[in-house]
Amino acid sequence: MTPQAQAATTTIRRGLVLSGIALVGVVLVYVLALFNTPTEVRQGLAQKIFYIHVPAAIGALVAFTLVGLVSGVYLWLRDPRLDLFAHASAEVGVAFSVVMLTTGPLWGKPIWGTWWTWDARLTLTLFLFFLFVGYLALRSAVPEPAERARYSAVVGILGLFLVPFVHLSVYLFRTLHPQPVLLKPSAPSMPPEMLRTLLISMGVFTLLYAGFVTTRYGLALLTESTGDADAD
Repeated sequence: MTPQAQAATTTIRRGLVLSGIALVGVVLVYVLALFNTPTEVRQGLAQKIFYIHVPAAIGALVAFTLVGLVSGVYLWLRDPRLDLFAHASAEVGVAFSVVMLTTGPLWGKPIWGTWWTWDARLTLTLFLFFLFVGYLALRSAVPEPAERARYSAVVGILGLFLVPFVHLSVYLFRTLHPQPVLLKPSAPSMPPEMLRTLLISMGVFTLLYAGFVTTRYGLALLTESTGDADAD
């Protein structure tokens, strides 16, 4: 095994360890939410989905933001490692988006009376999701590495410009979504016990993001090192 392949394997192992710890943490967070966090008076048990839905949504937006930022740096430095990281972050962002778009209707149906409505935030979020699905499809369709990285970087930067509109949509448009209870200029508008559980869940999802991205980045490095060895 080449030194590059050994380094990639080590990266994968670290990512798997982080991912395993984080997945256990997700289970523990939901136990905490169910049994040691007050039930919201109006929404009842359906509100417990909040502790998965919101961290997944924030994680997806952070992942897509990093794709755009790193893509911009890639176009400047042309470092292939930046492209590999952007690819890994995009895949994790899409995975988190699936969680967000699944738990959202499960929470919304008993509260809003509908699984889906084409309000501003939902529509922009779905558009952002499809944009990054297209990003991944583009990467699969372009075989030449430098060309693939360049085209993908442009799409990633376009996605970056859309992220703020997703967050600010509840201020800019009439929407069923409530205004933010955490990411806002004023103090969080929720009881301390609920805020504690939410912050713990966000920490766990941050660790999950780090684990997934590290694993995927290591796999990409391993694929590259194997290809280089075969070429030699």
